[in-house]
Amino acid sequence: MKSSPIPRTQDRLPKALKTGLLLLLAASAATGAEPKKITRGTYYQNPLSFGTTRDTDPPKYARNVSELGVDSLLNTKWLDIGVDYRFRYEYRDNDLRRVNASLDQPLLHRTRAYIGIKDILDPFRFAFEMQDSRRENSQYARDNRDVNEFAITRLYGELYFKNLLGRDPIGNNRPLSVRYGIHNFEFLDRRLLANNEWRNTANTFKGFVGSLGQESNDWQVDLVAVQALNRQKYAWDSPVPKQWVYGVIGHWRGWSDLVTLEPYYLAMNQSPLPGIATYQVHSPGLRAYGVVGSTGLDYDFSFTYQTGRNGTRSLQAYAGTFEVGYTWASQPWKPRLSLFYGFASGDHNPNDNKDNRFQRFYGFSRAWSANDYITYQNITTPTVRLELKPRHNLRLDMNWSAYWLDSATDVYSVGNVIQVQDKSGASGNFLGNEYDIRARYTWDAKTEITVGYSYFQSGGFVKSQLHRDHTNFAYFQLSRRFF
Repeated sequence: MKSSPIPRTQDRLPKALKTGLLLLLAASAATGAEPKKITRGTYYQNPLSFGTTRDTDPPKYARNVSELGVDSLLNTKWLDIGVDYRFRYEYRDNDLRRVNASLDQPLLHRTRAYIGIKDILDPFRFAFEMQDSRRENSQYARDNRDVNEFAITRLYGELYFKNLLGRDPIGNNRPLSVRYGIHNFEFLDRRLLANNEWRNTANTFKGFVGSLGQESNDWQVDLVAVQALNRQKYAWDSPVPKQWVYGVIGHWRGWSDLVTLEPYYLAMNQSPLPGIATYQVHSPGLRAYGVVGSTGLDYDFSFTYQTGRNGTRSLQAYAGTFEVGYTWASQPWKPRLSLFYGFASGDHNPNDNKDNRFQRFYGFSRAWSANDYITYQNITTPTVRLELKPRHNLRLDMNWSAYWLDSATDVYSVGNVIQVQDKSGASGNFLGNEYDIRARYTWDAKTEITVGYSYFQSGGFVKSQLHRDHTNFAYFQLSRRFF
């Protein structure tokens, strides 16, 4: 049966954003919410929106040697080290990402090691990280989403001037930093530039990364000019030929918890190669997130506009996300209920001279779908999510999501693995519903265990094009750091 149409994204976007912002302003006015005075020594505020907290720098599994509890190393504050290992068992029944799917039960292994030198040689600093990613017990051929043996994920030199730009109003140094080499980074809400923490292999880049200021400051500007690296399963990774990614990303934290503003400009330039046309995209955007005083409300929204050229076609696309959440902080389990809406345009008419498909850059997909079925292009989706903390070391989250294609005639990219398209549009635009539940248990300070289950109920498009009624995905994951 043909799926019922939904309104076009551009028709309902302004209303959705307007309604959310009005609710936010009303709550703020009702409580007399004022910008919170800085008392914690930093302007940075973690977003409460789901899955958007960036990995730290250095990475969160690394530790300063002086903090390891060894008396002889108490003065070795110039050295950061880290080693961690992650194992994941997956049970995938009828995986949409496989053309001929049945039952697959892969075993995924990821090992990382990091070393960073700072302070002692300032302004020169150095970092090195290697990651080894392997897969066993799968009936499918190995690919570079799961396998990338002995890959260098960080190898850069840095010029770091600790207080070249003075200090911010609460006394934090405002540094200037320039790095060159191989990087593994995350920016904004991770949906455009991320290291893909969930995937068994990482996104890496080669080039320049600079920063004016740091996360603890009231303002900061990040600068990026890099080439993405093609992951090679059994060889050294190499840059994507003649493709560069540029970025200027601002952070304004002067209002503290109430709002963090992140205006940004991203660009991608692909020079022509045999079989590859010239591709240029310019992407200005804005992200804003924060906590509304003591109301329990939090929010996170972003909007990106794109223009450029794809071969002989002009490019005009857009995408955005909006999430509002409420936390019952006085309740024992600290429940947080959130509503999320995300969209990214698809190409509405492949026969005209315009390309409307949103360029997702190098973002992550985990927050869109635990099954990894959705990418940030040609998609519109609402999500209802509940997060709980029954114990200090146990976190639960569960959600329902529904997915539609923005354009029924454009490509559906299944987790950026395979692409499916019905140019006639006869299959409709409804992809299906997904139900997820996950538990994360901190066994001790160095060990975390995660178990989860996702059920995907197929809609008309998936049934017609991929011939699947539903899929099941269950997993067990063990993460262990050694310092």
